[in-house]
Amino acid sequence: MLNRVVLIGRLTQDPELRYTNSGTAVASFGLAVDRPRPNQAGERETDFINIVVWQKQAELCAQYLHKGRLAAVDGRLQIRTYENREGQKVRVAEVVAETVRFLDRGDQSASAGPTAPAARPAPAAAPESRRAPAPRFEDDPFADDSQMIDISDDDLPF
Repeated sequence: MLNRVVLIGRLTQDPELRYTNSGTAVASFGLAVDRPRPNQAGERETDFINIVVWQKQAELCAQYLHKGRLAAVDGRLQIRTYENREGQKVRVAEVVAETVRFLDRGDQSASAGPTAPAARPAPAAAPESRRAPAPRFEDDPFADDSQMIDISDDDLPF
C-alpha cells in the first residue's frame, strides 16, 4: 500500500510551534497549492492544506518559514477524528510532513539559515587572460523566465 503526498505551495500563516508533554516539537501551518487546471469559468482554484511537521524539522520550519514563503512538502495523508466542545465528531485531513524544503530565499535581512547557499571554495587562480568572471549568487538565471523566447521549430533537436 502507498500513502505519499508531494506538495509545492506558499504558507498561508506562520508555523505554530508547540511541544508535547514529552518535549517533542510539533509545528503546524497551512499551505496554499494551486490546482493544475482552471475550472469551467477559466479561473485557477487553490487548495488550502493543513501541514503537520515533527521534531527538529518542526523547529527549523518555525524558525525559517513565514507566511508567503514557498515550500515543498513530502509526507503522508492522515485523517483523524476528535470530538469538539459541542460533542460533535470532527474529521480533519492533514499532511504529516516527512521532509520540508524551503524553495525561496525569504527575507534577505534575516540571518542565514538552511536555505542559504553553501560556501564554495575559491578555484585555483588561472592566468588573467583565461579567467572568466565569477558567477554571483545574486544573479537570478530565471529572472526573465516570463519573457517569450523567439525560437523556430528548425532550431529544436527533436
